[in-house]
Amino acid sequence: MMFENTTHSWEEKLGYIAGYAIFTTALFYTLIFLKKLPEAWTYAHIAGITLVITAAGTLIKRKLR
Repeated sequence: MMFENTTHSWEEKLGYIAGYAIFTTALFYTLIFLKKLPEAWTYAHIAGITLVITAAGTLIKRKLR
């Protein structure tokens, strides 16, 4: 019983990171395809934007509990 909780937590965090990476990559390539990405911006800029969006969503979720 004790191990199930830690495994679930580890899998949940891994899924969260994978989802973040997939969303960031999809947003980056979508902006490149639509030619909406400024010339000086890189993948790191888009990762920062998605990090802010993710952090805001997490804060709102915790606030509503």
